[in-house]
Amino acid sequence: MCKAQDEAVKAIKSGVPMKLIDQVACSIISEAGYGEMFTHRTGHGLGIEVHEESYLMSRNERPLEEGMVVSVEPGIYLTGKFGVRIEDIVVVTSNGAERLNHFSRDLIKIKC
Repeated sequence: MCKAQDEAVKAIKSGVPMKLIDQVACSIISEAGYGEMFTHRTGHGLGIEVHEESYLMSRNERPLEEGMVVSVEPGIYLTGKFGVRIEDIVVVTSNGAERLNHFSRDLIKIKC
């Protein structure tokens, strides 16, 4: 998951079609054997609403534009068990993506 999310963020820059970002994440998840469990889009726009167009998904030809704010959150969902998503919010720049959050991606085990 971390690799799919990181590589999707690295692929973001102004002019890149949104579907390409989804393809980057999907191909890494598929190579790891979880392609059928990747049932959610890679991300979405943020603005006035939490979930807005445009969507980082396989059918979206729209190019990313400088200044857009999008989530990058590829997920894997194991039916009847659980799902995992790692999410970052980024601003699209001419050179790439600027992350707005900087949380650790290390696995933290919590005892109950």
